[in-house]
Amino acid sequence: MLLLSAIDHIVLRVTSLDSMARFYCDVLGCIREREVEELDLVQLRAGGSLIDLVAVHGELGKSGGIAPGHEGRNMDHFCLSVSGVSERELCAYLASRSIQHSEVATRYGAQGFGRSLYLSDPEGNTVELKLAA
Repeated sequence: MLLLSAIDHIVLRVTSLDSMARFYCDVLGCIREREVEELDLVQLRAGGSLIDLVAVHGELGKSGGIAPGHEGRNMDHFCLSVSGVSERELCAYLASRSIQHSEVATRYGAQGFGRSLYLSDPEGNTVELKLAA
């Protein structure tokens, strides 16, 4: 039997590699780790995990069909753990970046119940930010 320990990576098909990479790096604090230009792939470090951004019109992205948009998305949402910040500080930070978000509420996740909020990235993917206990 397999024992899963963490999310290794997620892959988002995107229409703009640049704006999405800026959002995940400049707003959420990811680090640009690797680029594979011939595949239109940018890999971002998110703690112990990776967020892969793949251009929808590139070699890898074409296999997923039409681009994400109002009619459909690639996923419901994904959740990133956030540490070293309080609820108030997180909300103030997002406001300073003009990022709209949901109310902070208690939700269940991989580490049990905790406080989190939802926001949208520039292409409409829902991101949950869960505060570390």
